[in-house]
Amino acid sequence: MAASGSNAATGDLVVDNLISGCGKVSTFGKPVGVHFDYRTLHNCRKAGVGLKSHETISRRSVLAGYHVTRRSGSCRLLLGPSLSNSSSPCYSHGAVPDVSFHGSVFDEQLADSAVSADKNILVDTTMKLQSGSCYLPHPDKEKTGGEDAHFICEDEHVIGIADGVGGWADVGVNAGVYARELMSNSFAAIQDEPKGSIDPARVLEKAHSITKSKGSSTACIIVLTHQSLHAINLGDSGFIIVREGCTIFQSPVQQHGFNFPYQLASGSEGDQPSCGQVFTIAVVPGDIIVAGTDGLFDNLFSKEIDTVVGDGMRAGLEPLVIAQTIAALARQRALDRNRQTPFSSAAQDAGFRYFGGKLDDTTVVVSFITSSATIGQVETES
Repeated sequence: MAASGSNAATGDLVVDNLISGCGKVSTFGKPVGVHFDYRTLHNCRKAGVGLKSHETISRRSVLAGYHVTRRSGSCRLLLGPSLSNSSSPCYSHGAVPDVSFHGSVFDEQLADSAVSADKNILVDTTMKLQSGSCYLPHPDKEKTGGEDAHFICEDEHVIGIADGVGGWADVGVNAGVYARELMSNSFAAIQDEPKGSIDPARVLEKAHSITKSKGSSTACIIVLTHQSLHAINLGDSGFIIVREGCTIFQSPVQQHGFNFPYQLASGSEGDQPSCGQVFTIAVVPGDIIVAGTDGLFDNLFSKEIDTVVGDGMRAGLEPLVIAQTIAALARQRALDRNRQTPFSSAAQDAGFRYFGGKLDDTTVVVSFITSSATIGQVETES
């Protein structure tokens, strides 16, 4: 995750320097309105991706999986590493599994949500989220669990992601504690929401108001309700929606300046939840959500994610395996100093000499939007 501020410099890139106040951004200008960005890609080119078993993505074998601290039905709150066996293993150490994607287009189209039916047939489609996640902390932060946190609540069709601001480490504060408390409070707030009418902005507002740890964090909460996706995103975490192998939507980044994202902090410091961007997006069964922290989106372009998702679907992979593969590829790109990445492109646009990826904590949550249809007869007058 980016620092809470970055110093302007001529020449080489300067990152992870702490501004006075350590995350207090109330003196910075904020946009007057909310920007909604919807992108439809008519022509989606796929890049070839190859991961071989001899490619490692971490120097240490510390993280074995997740520590599940709270469980309610199919809700999972995933806040940190566990040194015991994991029910949701990630490739955080050792060899990356053999996965080879060659950039071929889909031979079979995903099912369309509009069901052709006789006028006397009524189709009631209930959509659900089927999710899997992978978290790879920065290699230097594995012992403390890194600074990302996330949760998955399949019962309520909600996922959430937070990324603690790394610059706090300069003053001895682990911002991952703030991120974990924010996600824990968001998870709890969901339980108090009306069934079937969860408001992600209201959830984040409540969670922020009771999060008291030192530090700051980005936040993204996504809810599937009826035929739409409702989300709030603040900062440079975010999500994309992939349909038939192409990204049809990508949440825009919110930042005060290069490498200086919007961020929540306790009390009146930092940005407020009301600064977050709120989205309502029509979705259909077969769409895939890929949500992540900037460790994902700084290192992979959307077309690269499209490739992994598309070929993973062709291979019949589960969300967990696709999330693992995306995270592994993002880590590979982060360590590559000879490849253009979204982060290096942004750095160059900001006037810095920088090339390659950016090593960081990386969280990836992949969610399939599935459906169960109930078909019945519509009564008509004779």
